[in-house]
Amino acid sequence: MQLDRRSFVTAALGAAALRAQTSERDWSGKNPIRYPDPDVVVLDKKFGKYKIGNTAIQRLHTGMLWAEGPAWNGAGRYLVVSDIPNNVQMRWLEEDGHVSVFRNPSGYSNGNTFDWQGRQLSCEHLNRRVVRYEHNGTVSVLADKWNGKPYNAPNDIVVHPDGGIWFTDPGYGILGAYEGQKADLQIKEAVYRIDDKTGKIAMVTEELYKPNGLCFSPDYKRLYICDTGASHYPEAPKIIQVYDVVDGTRLQKGRRYVSMELAGKGAGLADGIRADTDGNIWTGAGWVGEGYDGVHIFDPEGQRIGMILLPEICANICFGGTKRNRLFMTAGQSLYAVYVETRGAHIA
Repeated sequence: MQLDRRSFVTAALGAAALRAQTSERDWSGKNPIRYPDPDVVVLDKKFGKYKIGNTAIQRLHTGMLWAEGPAWNGAGRYLVVSDIPNNVQMRWLEEDGHVSVFRNPSGYSNGNTFDWQGRQLSCEHLNRRVVRYEHNGTVSVLADKWNGKPYNAPNDIVVHPDGGIWFTDPGYGILGAYEGQKADLQIKEAVYRIDDKTGKIAMVTEELYKPNGLCFSPDYKRLYICDTGASHYPEAPKIIQVYDVVDGTRLQKGRRYVSMELAGKGAGLADGIRADTDGNIWTGAGWVGEGYDGVHIFDPEGQRIGMILLPEICANICFGGTKRNRLFMTAGQSLYAVYVETRGAHIA
């Protein structure tokens, strides 16, 4: 659904007015930002109830090369983050904000999540596979080939209440040596489902150019998928696609949910994506510049209702914290967070 003219104008004016804000503010925390944080931008009154007036965006950590794949572990009260080019996973502790290397090497992991038994799932670029870290410390390979050929480079991953594991395979990890190992794509970019009980793998769609971030609606009746194909296919649209989920295992009726075009700024790419309990879709976005890069929030009908502006391209996001009301954002070299008046719809 496209924004109406009034919303486009509001978005353009708001972004223009705040053009320099994200780059000029002191991200060290030594000089606090005045409340309410102007970089949490309300584009529609519907988003107003989610913005907390006396909280600010915080930079929790910096110094990574390309931060990705945030996933919240509720039992351990920690956040896992992939630093893909450095071939490590980092861990941020809620208790005291301590950040340390969690896994080294990580197989140049990208997307992470936790399953319903609390086991971490990761998409590895280097080994071109999906793995599960068991409670006893061993690693189980869940998917590494499709029809006898290696996956391109699994990217992002989510779990369904039936135990099914859904992941995307756009191939960014083999397009060069920086985020994995350069190799040729042997199969079409696609989205897959692993049956947790049988281990059987099924392709659920290959319609998108480069399917990237994905998330379910709160009721698991829809699946949203970001298409970042424009990074390598000039004809690819910069969109988020939505599908109906049939019997928890199949997709049908794929259609455009939103365009990433923003009046006065252009169109960037939507990358990592999450749903809140009200069905709003929050997506990391970037590759445009100030006044665009950060997080874009859309209501269930596809209207852009808010933005969280960051000084870096936002690759991925997740809800976490004790109340699951803190939005964690992996953006470029840094990890950011902000409290919001909603909660994540899913477990990680």
